[in-house]
Amino acid sequence: MSTPQMLIIEDDDALRDQLQRALGSRGWLCHAENSVASGLTRLATLSQLDAALLDLNLGADNGLALIEPILARFPRCRVLILTGYGSIPSAVAATRRGAHNYLTKPASLADILAALDQDTAQQTPDLPDAPPSLERLEWEHIQRVLDEHEGNISAAARVLGIHRRTLQRRLKKRPSPSDYARDRNPASS
Repeated sequence: MSTPQMLIIEDDDALRDQLQRALGSRGWLCHAENSVASGLTRLATLSQLDAALLDLNLGADNGLALIEPILARFPRCRVLILTGYGSIPSAVAATRRGAHNYLTKPASLADILAALDQDTAQQTPDLPDAPPSLERLEWEHIQRVLDEHEGNISAAARVLGIHRRTLQRRLKKRPSPSDYARDRNPASS
């Protein structure tokens, strides 16, 4: 039996290197790239691909663009989307394109391996009991805008239509894990 091979597309250099080392120590031969273009180039050179770990947001690119080319070349490949900006619409888009699973960062190595092993054809995903709280949606939107402006508070504040100091105050009020737990189970609040 040959060594299983994985393609990792992640624009965060440190995370990409960490994933490559960790998965390599678990028996995977990992090919790592940092963009959609370099991922497509690498894909064309591979003779085997068992899994792909794709970041959703790759700078100006979107990791979803890689799902169909990967599955066209390797139909049995298990594609896993990994994102810091998890949302129901992006999860639906990923699964419609053929993603095997979808995880939000930070995901542990155990989470990634478990997601790759799950038989999604026989599993119905759990839907949230209620939509995310307004605070969580606001926090996620602020993080997306901030990321789009490379962490520049002033530029993000202009796009959001709020004062820079107001944005700084909101960033200090990061939602706690209990806020996220409330989103999953509104009866506990």
